[in-house]
Amino acid sequence: MEEKIRRLVDENDLCVLATAEKGEPHCSLMSYAASEDGREIYLATDRNTKKFKNIESNPRVSLLIDSRRAEGGEVAALTVFGLCKEVKDEGEARRIAALLAERHPRLRALLAREGTAVMRVEVESFQLLEGLDEKTYLRLG
Repeated sequence: MEEKIRRLVDENDLCVLATAEKGEPHCSLMSYAASEDGREIYLATDRNTKKFKNIESNPRVSLLIDSRRAEGGEVAALTVFGLCKEVKDEGEARRIAALLAERHPRLRALLAREGTAVMRVEVESFQLLEGLDEKTYLRLG
């Protein structure tokens, strides 16, 4: 994976999750964690949310991660495209929840609640925009 992409994923902790239902877009600000290889992005949400219902009916999502919080330099924006699914295996869900809680202590209450779903985005591709003109597209496969 290109170093710039990996660094942007690792150095940030918030993303915008875009879902859709019947052609209607919906965006949510989310905390996330990534797998070591960057091919999976992990999220948690209450099952009684619009985003969860949208994902259940249409698992195709995109995430936007940007460098706005970085000091100096031009802003970089990374769009992540992939399929999002609830992690059904209890052991795997606990492992991912622990990773999310370690990276985001403020999520511990959400992760401990009944009705919280641990979600996995299986990344298909990345589109990195740096400044106004520099674009990088990386398809995983």
